[in-house]
Amino acid sequence: MRPGGSLEVMSQLEVDQLRSSGEGGLYTLLRRCMLAVLNSGSLIDNARTMLDTYSDFELGFIQQHRGIKLSLRGAPAEAFVDGKMIRGIRELLFATLRDIAYTRNVIVDSGRFDLQSGTGITDAVFHIVRNAGLFRLPADTNLVVCWGGHAISRTEYDYTKLVGYELGLRGLNVCTGCGPGAMKGPMKGATIGHAKQRIRDGRYVGITEPGIIAAESPNPIVNSLVIMPDMEKRLEAFVRVGHGIIVFPGGVGTAEEILYLLGILLDPENSAQPFPMIMTGPASAEPYFRQIDDFVVATLGPEAQQRYSIIIDEPAEVARQIRDGLDSVRDFRTEHGDAYYFNWHLSVDDPFQQPFVATHETMRSLNIDAGLPRHELAANLRRAFSGIVSGNVREDTAALIERDGPFEIKGSASIMRLLDELLAAFVEQKRMKIASNDYVPCYRVS
Repeated sequence: MRPGGSLEVMSQLEVDQLRSSGEGGLYTLLRRCMLAVLNSGSLIDNARTMLDTYSDFELGFIQQHRGIKLSLRGAPAEAFVDGKMIRGIRELLFATLRDIAYTRNVIVDSGRFDLQSGTGITDAVFHIVRNAGLFRLPADTNLVVCWGGHAISRTEYDYTKLVGYELGLRGLNVCTGCGPGAMKGPMKGATIGHAKQRIRDGRYVGITEPGIIAAESPNPIVNSLVIMPDMEKRLEAFVRVGHGIIVFPGGVGTAEEILYLLGILLDPENSAQPFPMIMTGPASAEPYFRQIDDFVVATLGPEAQQRYSIIIDEPAEVARQIRDGLDSVRDFRTEHGDAYYFNWHLSVDDPFQQPFVATHETMRSLNIDAGLPRHELAANLRRAFSGIVSGNVREDTAALIERDGPFEIKGSASIMRLLDELLAAFVEQKRMKIASNDYVPCYRVS
């Protein structure tokens, strides 16, 4: 199988790197991510289960004078129709190959980027998304990021499609975390809206990272996939390339994303930055958003609450308000001479950029104190949720928890009480994982 859509040629050194599973090799990471792409549509949201189910899956890389050829063994049958791979999945496979090879060779190993500085990290994010072809010129402020959970109810999923449809009718494009549930629904709805408006170049952008892709396999509607090297660069890519954000019901991952954006917007340097954010869902999801709203107000204060709105069961109104918000974004970018395709003007502090690796020590050491400045508290709460996400979906983190027990999260008593209540509600509402009936918490709040 030859490349479809990207990375037509590679050097012999790069091919050797892809084949190697030893130090410096990329085979193990590629195998994991490519299997996730081939597993699109599966209801498995456990990385270890997926890898065990397809334990005989193998990749082969063949260097030819006309380019590279990829061979697969033991791939999921759902990726093929009458013996031929679905074209969209084929494109996503080679996008995966492109991003992983580029990140290792150009971003990490070249020495060109200072990944310990904020400027260097933002520059790296820019180069990765540019290499992935996300920038379309002439650009406009029309890319709406949709966040939400992969483990949502059918009613909530259908609602995300209705909102996506209304976005598509207004010529807006959709960017999500590229997985199932609330990440797939808006794209599916937007395709119908675009078709009715005869928009043939609709964009369905998916942004993910290696640690989460196996549990949230890219859906095949995605026509621009980007794999960022870690969660923090993934989140920064969302807010740099997106122009507004719609939040659908979700769980800890969605709460992490909300806290990430609010923490950035609470930074005094971003006080004048327009960034429309709407939380929405069907009538049945209203208690979920009220819980989130109560938690945000109690921990981050009313200033944070002013940075978003909540709209329940009104898909068309959501689309109208986000479109109006994008007009404000365009005016602001024009006034400040900022690019439409990448938000250089947004200030993102170090705590939101440096990768957070969840271990028992790092989770226990998080400073979650009510006396912290609001944007610093948001950063540490975001890390706590990120650790829980990692414990839920990453096989390496799950192994740590199996060995040493659940993570311990400590902090001010008032915040810990609110956090415990919020997480308990996620479990009760089956928002932690698709198979939530037997969910065992990977954390302990104290």
